[in-house]
Amino acid sequence: MAVNEQVYGFFIPRVTLIGIGASNSIPERIKALDGAKPLIVTDKGIVGAGICKHITDLLDAADMHYVVFDETVPNPTDANVHAGVEIYKANNCDSIITLGGGSSHDCGKGIGLVVANGGKIHDFEGVDKSTKRFPPYLAVNTTAGTASEMTRFCIITDLSRHVKMAIVDWRVTPNLAIDDPMLMVGMPPALTAATGMDALTHAVEAYVSTIATPMTDACAEKAIELVFKYLRKAVANGQDLEAREAMCFAQYLAGMAFNNASLGHVHAMAHQLGGFYDLPHGECNAILLPHVEKFNLIAKLERFARMAKIMGENIEGLSPRKAAERALEAIKELSADVGIPTGLVELGKRYGKEVRAEDIGIMTQNAQKDACGLTNPRCPTDKDVEAIFTAAL
Repeated sequence: MAVNEQVYGFFIPRVTLIGIGASNSIPERIKALDGAKPLIVTDKGIVGAGICKHITDLLDAADMHYVVFDETVPNPTDANVHAGVEIYKANNCDSIITLGGGSSHDCGKGIGLVVANGGKIHDFEGVDKSTKRFPPYLAVNTTAGTASEMTRFCIITDLSRHVKMAIVDWRVTPNLAIDDPMLMVGMPPALTAATGMDALTHAVEAYVSTIATPMTDACAEKAIELVFKYLRKAVANGQDLEAREAMCFAQYLAGMAFNNASLGHVHAMAHQLGGFYDLPHGECNAILLPHVEKFNLIAKLERFARMAKIMGENIEGLSPRKAAERALEAIKELSADVGIPTGLVELGKRYGKEVRAEDIGIMTQNAQKDACGLTNPRCPTDKDVEAIFTAAL
């Protein structure tokens, strides 16, 4: 590790609970945070699956008042956040519980930022723009991928610009995170695959980030190992609690890595696909990952070779370049095995969207402004980003 004048931070919730039954302690935990009337931020899918009722039953048994805001949408928007703010204020809530995957957590973080600081969610785009203390915040995860239950990241779509705003603020880091595998057993195979590949993307981008540290490296390496060992099993059998719990740890470790080493151009580009077409983030990441890392390869050959070994590839006797390329092939094989579409056009068709080559220019311009690209190991030109988008079609 080179010696320089950079000061490194390590951001993480004060307390994290991972394991079967971890969600049962929610009432006592929110009370310990001085919360008396939380706003539960979730979505209708979580409500329909009965997961929200499990949480509200626990709160009812503890005689705790609460309000449920179940209007979170995939790729939450500025309007979504401001609607939640009005519900929070109208009901005199004093704390936040987010329940779900990345969308619920991002929406809840956005609500908390505006509640605490005033103004609009757009005011917080960028790094550490808030100035006031966040409300008491407990994040309950139901997917194994985004790690939003433990990060300082909040991604919100600006409907007027069709852009995903990247908000990075240490104050939105949840006070307490809960990952209970029992809340994940009903997650369908396609969502399990998408969120698992999202976790892998987090770990890979953090591992080759320009601000990676020994601490983030350790987290990223273990996350990659666990994803390759257990994601196929979790997709094949959602009732496999060993695989589910392992993926909880994998995605959390990946979160620890990217929450502190940040990300790269996979996310910078995926955010544009979400903003333009409302496509699912995890699958966008999975499709872009091998294409972006092929571009990054020459900047971090030794790191990619090390990843290949962690992924279970035999790299004995190979040159650094050939060994590094094995990592990219392993990623492609994993994506294929778990059913990720081969390209963006196919992904768009799956969700009734038309991914258009003519949009690549504006998406490239927006991607080049995305904060996630600042720590990419190789600096792409606009032409480079356009070529990556085109290759991924």
